[in-house]
Amino acid sequence: MEQRLIDFITGLRAGGVRISLAESADAWRALQLMGVQDRAHFHQLLAATLIKDPADIPIFTRLFPIYFGGDGPPSADLTQDMPEETQELVRQALEHLRGRLRDMVERLLRGDRLRPDELRQAGQKTGLDKASHPYQQRWFTRRMLEQLGFSQLLDQIEALLAQLDKMGMDPVEAQMLAQGIQENVDAWREQVANYVGGQIARNQAEEHQQPRPTMDDLMERPFQALSEVEAETLREQLRRLAAHLRARAALRHKRGKQGMLDIKDTMRANLRYGGVPLEMRWKKRHLKPRLCLICDVSTSMRPVVEFMLRLIYELQDQVGQARSFAFIDDIHDISADFMEHRPDVAVNDVLARLQPGYYNTSLGNSLDTFARDHLSAVDRRTTLIFVGDGRNNYNDPRADLMLMLKRRARRILWLTPEPQAMWGTGDSDMLVYLPYLDQVEHVQNLSDLVRAVDHMLARP
Repeated sequence: MEQRLIDFITGLRAGGVRISLAESADAWRALQLMGVQDRAHFHQLLAATLIKDPADIPIFTRLFPIYFGGDGPPSADLTQDMPEETQELVRQALEHLRGRLRDMVERLLRGDRLRPDELRQAGQKTGLDKASHPYQQRWFTRRMLEQLGFSQLLDQIEALLAQLDKMGMDPVEAQMLAQGIQENVDAWREQVANYVGGQIARNQAEEHQQPRPTMDDLMERPFQALSEVEAETLREQLRRLAAHLRARAALRHKRGKQGMLDIKDTMRANLRYGGVPLEMRWKKRHLKPRLCLICDVSTSMRPVVEFMLRLIYELQDQVGQARSFAFIDDIHDISADFMEHRPDVAVNDVLARLQPGYYNTSLGNSLDTFARDHLSAVDRRTTLIFVGDGRNNYNDPRADLMLMLKRRARRILWLTPEPQAMWGTGDSDMLVYLPYLDQVEHVQNLSDLVRAVDHMLARP
């Protein structure tokens, strides 16, 4: 328990919670006096001794079950109270299954847990040792379930239940068996999710103990690889970067107001003087762009979108107008959030309100809603910016709507964290959208993002 408490405190510190040695010692002495038999009292005891700032409570609440939550809910032995006739039917039905999947089905029926070596091997194959951000927990859980063969396992369960139905199993007993199997499957899923969360927390703790990288290193590190502490460091750096970009944009705007000598207009104006220029004509450039952002806030895109929205709204005084929309399975206008709150508050509110699900991203459906309800946000002066990986979960990409937006907008930019080699693979529709885009920027770290935004402000 002492080592687990040390790991928990290290994880809290990695998440940004300030905990002194004296507070750590207080927590350990309190545990020695109170014990750990009552989980609710144990939770309150640690919160009372380790947490000083109410803002740290969400981090504590998220990490506590990871370090002290166990492996997940218990599984039930479905064969324990099963009548002998039913057990014989199940045994005969299992004869139709072969190999490793049959073994997994039998373990489900017995209520066995996933073995530590299974979880460890699946985690290694999915690269879990590199994960260090809470946003990645859902994604790695899904990848580990795939590695463990859950899709094939569910098919085998359906085949088993179908075989039992053919063999004349009582419908009521079959329904109870199916429900019990589903509960055990859910218990396995939660066991995998807890394992992933615990490994991410341990990775965060290990990174926290390592020498801190330089700011240049963090600027070049992919968004998905940032720990929470590193991400917070970059959020603070973002304000300084925004000030630098704001100064550059203001200088360009000042020069644009002064104008450039317009040779053609000057010659036309001076034809009455025999072509000898006496009256100068100046060409003025309007450098404040009108922007419309459409951002994918699904799990894989959240770190990129967070920094993009923060950066754009830190530069709001250098933008003529900015409208922002976020989507997962459908699109939402989030412009009001940034009108009412500071960028850091608004981003957190938006990401908390729009929770991702499993394989439910649909840009095609979102474009349909945008064209129906928000088309006024785009006109011939607007630069339309998409922030996403172009993955559509095999839904209709609605290229016809992208063509319509291409004709309506001044230009269309796309910022994606995926390299070009990944475009068009799996459920990626980037190659479908590519003909309608004026520019695509590969943005995988803050350095790339700052460069892309600077170019965007330079070319309204």
